Amino acid sequence: MLDANLKKQLDTYLQNIVNPIEVTVSVDDSPKGKELYELAAEIADMSGKISLREAQDQRTPSMGVTVPGEEPRVKFAGIPMGHEFTSLVLALLQAGGHPSKADAALQEQIRNLEGEYHFETYISLSCHNCPDVVQALNLMAKLNPNITHVMVDGGLFKQEVEDRQIMAVPTVFLNGQHFGQGRMTLAEIVNKVDSGAARRKAAELTQKPPFDVLIVGGGPAGAAAAIYAARKGIRTGLVAERFGGQVMDTVGIENFISVPYTEGPKLVANLEQHVKDYEVDIMTEQKAAGIKSGSLIELTLENGATLTSRSVILATGARWREMNVPGEKEYRGKGVAYCPHCDGPLFKGRRVAVIGGGNSGIEAAIDLAGIVEHVTVLEFSDTLRADEVLQRKARSLQNVDIIKNAATTEVRGDGKKVVGLTYTDRTTGESKDLDVAGIFVQIGLVPNTEWLRDSDINLTRFGEIEIDAKGATSMPGVYAAGDVTTVPFKQIVIAMGAGSTAALGAFDYLIRTPTPAAVIGQHAAVDTAGAAEYD
Repeated sequence: MLDANLKKQLDTYLQNIVNPIEVTVSVDDSPKGKELYELAAEIADMSGKISLREAQDQRTPSMGVTVPGEEPRVKFAGIPMGHEFTSLVLALLQAGGHPSKADAALQEQIRNLEGEYHFETYISLSCHNCPDVVQALNLMAKLNPNITHVMVDGGLFKQEVEDRQIMAVPTVFLNGQHFGQGRMTLAEIVNKVDSGAARRKAAELTQKPPFDVLIVGGGPAGAAAAIYAARKGIRTGLVAERFGGQVMDTVGIENFISVPYTEGPKLVANLEQHVKDYEVDIMTEQKAAGIKSGSLIELTLENGATLTSRSVILATGARWREMNVPGEKEYRGKGVAYCPHCDGPLFKGRRVAVIGGGNSGIEAAIDLAGIVEHVTVLEFSDTLRADEVLQRKARSLQNVDIIKNAATTEVRGDGKKVVGLTYTDRTTGESKDLDVAGIFVQIGLVPNTEWLRDSDINLTRFGEIEIDAKGATSMPGVYAAGDVTTVPFKQIVIAMGAGSTAALGAFDYLIRTPTPAAVIGQHAAVDTAGAAEYD
């Protein structure tokens, strides 16, 4: 079941087990049942602290992880391999007494949650967003005896997926009711079930003294800006909804200079660790709501908190562009999807459409062609924008069709799920129907600047923040970087450079601007001796 390399890695991890643990399995004579039992037996044989017990469960095959004498609160319905193998390893380590690296205050918040919480997460083994949710809920179940969690492989338990109309992963149910969908962090989940968390956090944030530089956004641009600012020895804060931004949803990265290949979540983990190596006040699970200038720049958050800073760097990035046609919002997560890597396996053997003929759209079509029955690419223009090598690959696939001059006008559904779409042939004006079970939207990005539309910061007609060569915006002391700006090319490496430029621009602004009286005495003034240091 486990190859030599995986066994070697697992053996290293299992050395960290302190206390005895028990693996329970509910299996049958099916091939998957035998496969799961083989996996559990191999794991048990690798450590004297792990015992194996058979126990009937409502889902078969399934595996539980617990301490001897207790019913498992963490279960895997299916075979936790692929991206979920890490989730299994962490569950084993945590059950065996190895401490979690999660924030200590957050862990205490979980322990103090009152009430019964029974979570179920539907995943696909190819989904790179799913493990974060699975691991967060597994940890919650480990810390609080009133919490249970079951990971359910949607590809193996297809009837449940159909009964619950699940068409996107990860999808989480709490106590039998839909709880959430898509990537969620541990803090997001905890704050969603802890009703008083937002109010307490807002009060805590408002009490923070002014920053010298406050970065809004945790993607590559924001991370680079935070590192460059912190290295100047000035008080630096970073506020973001989540660390990593759009990169967290990127699978393969092959153009990050000096690194031939990496994946989005891995790159984000490295970025976060690099930022944490410096004295940066990181405030995640927070969304900016407004900004205004004064003696200090005030940043208002959606939870009501207000942060102040002498300078601000906006790096809020961009998100997937929507079609904005009837039916899209109604059927989002019910056939309308934006991540082919995550949700593609749910459409195995079905017909799907990809909207967009750029690199993302054609790459999605190529990936999906190996899973689904048929892919139809709809491109608005009369030419594809994807690289020629991708176009050749797509055209070589027998189950991929490409329709150009196609304007999608409606997503059609039966009230529960997508059944097709309607598009207009732009050359003839004829309206046509296309019967598909899934629609993958890949039409580019839109900047996250809605919250700035009533501010004094100039935006283009596309919503991008206008910046100069140093990253400065139209508001004194406010800089911007990355995909949210007018920078012409939206690339990770370019965003990092832009973030560094904005941080240096902000530092130059600080050393040339008198320190407000409200800041004097709060923290050390900027060391002007470093004014000439720009590398």
